[in-house]
Amino acid sequence: MKHLMTVLALSVAAMSTSAFAADAPMSKQQNKMGQCNTDAGDKKGDERKAFMKTCLSAKKVTQQDKMKTCNTDATGKKGDERKAFMKECLSK
Repeated sequence: MKHLMTVLALSVAAMSTSAFAADAPMSKQQNKMGQCNTDAGDKKGDERKAFMKTCLSAKKVTQQDKMKTCNTDATGKKGDERKAFMKECLSK
């Protein structure tokens, strides 16, 4: 009987701990890992390792960096053409 109560108590404790863990918000790193894992798709072995390393170490491009790149790429465009290009470039 004592053994049964111990097992029951441990089971309840284990289930309640996992329930709290499921409610906890994921960290930025966990979100990034999940996204990279999804993007890796069917890659396997060394190819997958290399992809995950690159993906996880990549820094997010800031809006300012994106603006600089788009401005450089828009060189030579004027008026509506430039406006359309910038809109498309910045929305990526």
